[in-house]
Amino acid sequence: MGCRILVVDDDDVIASCLQAYLEDEGMEVQSVASAEEALAVTYGGCGFDVCVMDMRLPGLDGDAAIRTLHDLRPALRFVVHTGSSTYTIPDDLRAMGIIDQGQLFKKPLSDMGPLAAMVRALAEGQPG
Repeated sequence: MGCRILVVDDDDVIASCLQAYLEDEGMEVQSVASAEEALAVTYGGCGFDVCVMDMRLPGLDGDAAIRTLHDLRPALRFVVHTGSSTYTIPDDLRAMGIIDQGQLFKKPLSDMGPLAAMVRALAEGQPG
């Protein structure tokens, strides 16, 4: 059974590139453009292994979305993908197991390989 991945990014080009790359890596991927859409598909019963979350989103931001998704699905793992050069992972998200080294990726990525490898590792239950 393949990894089920949720990509949350309001930039259509970035979301489609991530989706295509991860699908080429053999993963099943669904992309949404907002945190609210991510919550809706998760509330709707879609079970994902890993969520690749943008931080700057219209409406609910990435940090708040991660907190809510974690409450809803505690087993869901996260990779942060942000264009903010100053973003750091808040302490409460660190307590959920999200770490700077390995689970935080800054846009633009010159190589999506490390992100895909981390997504796969998290989906397979390996620590970040």
